[in-house]
Amino acid sequence: MKEERSLSLLQLMVNEGLVPSPEEEENRKTVIEKLKQIVVAWVKRVAWQRRLPKQDIAVTSATLLTYGSYGLGVHGSESDIDALCVGPYFATMVDDFFIVLYNMLKSRPEVSEIYCVKDVKVPLMRFVFDGILIDLPFVQLKVLVVPENLDILNPVFLRDIDETGWKSLSRVLANTQICRLVPDLKSMLRCVKFWAKRRGVYGNLNGFLGGIHLAILAAFVCQCDPFVGLSALISHFFKKFAFWPWPRPVELQDETLHPTLNPTETRLYMPIRLPFSSYEYCHSNITKSTFYKIRTEFLRGHNLTKDLLKFDFDWHNVLEPFPYTKKYAWFLKIFLSASKQDELGDWVGWIKSRFCCLLFKLEEVQGLCDPNPAEYIDVNIADPHVIFYWGLQAGKTNAIDIKSVKDVFWRNISTGYQGPFGKIELSIVQASQVPKSAQFDTLSQKKKACWKMMDYHQRRIPIYSQHVPQYIVGYVSTNGDPEYPSAGV
Repeated sequence: MKEERSLSLLQLMVNEGLVPSPEEEENRKTVIEKLKQIVVAWVKRVAWQRRLPKQDIAVTSATLLTYGSYGLGVHGSESDIDALCVGPYFATMVDDFFIVLYNMLKSRPEVSEIYCVKDVKVPLMRFVFDGILIDLPFVQLKVLVVPENLDILNPVFLRDIDETGWKSLSRVLANTQICRLVPDLKSMLRCVKFWAKRRGVYGNLNGFLGGIHLAILAAFVCQCDPFVGLSALISHFFKKFAFWPWPRPVELQDETLHPTLNPTETRLYMPIRLPFSSYEYCHSNITKSTFYKIRTEFLRGHNLTKDLLKFDFDWHNVLEPFPYTKKYAWFLKIFLSASKQDELGDWVGWIKSRFCCLLFKLEEVQGLCDPNPAEYIDVNIADPHVIFYWGLQAGKTNAIDIKSVKDVFWRNISTGYQGPFGKIELSIVQASQVPKSAQFDTLSQKKKACWKMMDYHQRRIPIYSQHVPQYIVGYVSTNGDPEYPSAGV
């Protein structure tokens, strides 16, 4: 019976389009190989521009290291690719990466929608390459030759890296260590990420769990129970963290490291240690509100999976989308717009990077808040825009001074942004005022909105799952072929 539960869960993942086809896998490999060729040509051009000796130009090289969902092998059919550009000592981020490489990529016919994201902790370039969204940060190593099969755990390559480069590199280091310690993580992590997205607890910018948090939590359970099947692992995952004594840190078992207690990090709500370091922890935006919801969802998952052999057990009950308008009577509506479609992505990305400040202010004046990570559009509004609906705690809604909240948040977002400013409107609305397209009620027959819009540059129409009709699996461009979804959940 447990094996049957595991097989049914795997089939559900396939049915939801979370497992890419062999053709899609091959396309991603081709994209990575093309990008590697481009960065090698780039670094030789930079070496020539800097008038390095001919023998140095001949041997110098750069490479790409994938991480995130693709690096862990849990990407879906419509997932993007996170790849770190690793360059030699003479290649700089400001002049060579953001100017020379940017221009080389921009001139390629396979590349579209390219722009630089500089005013963040991990600066990067974002672009579409042969239909696949790429996030490309940069790190400079103090070597002349960066081998293609770079062993990033080798301390020789990790010396004298600056703070920004270390933040970029830490994501790759974490992925590499997780894969080394728990090589058979893919199926479980894919399921856990799907659960987190469906229940509205996925998204570091909104104060929830990010991909690296879930990867370490899932790997921890695999280490604790290495000889059980997938369904039992999922059940143990919920049980383990429904009753975990936070803020006790979660740490992967690694004989090569000797963890030391970091008092600053253990003051976090959910400290999770990075697997390559004895003292560094995952960056977290978890607040009082989001911690409460995450714990509640862990407990719900445990209650639903503690008896896998029950006759009427169904994974769809575990994975049903969170019913926001059934749960909350009032919402904070966050309306973001820009004058041009190609400016909206930068504006929304900047606002989302500051969401934790808005969440802290709301908790201060209102109490608990549920910052739904899903993004919505209103087809009746012509201007390029995105809307968020955050659930509010009952009883205190009428007392919110929305103007003071907006004033505080505006002061925070108005400093540091380099692009054209868009508009932001905050308002309190009732559940009945939430558009039908944004009502995440799994018990009704109303259509649902997407979790994430991958591309702000085109209007899209929804594509609904064949197996869960109320759930959107992607969007298509209104001027494209409707048989090919262009954005995913």
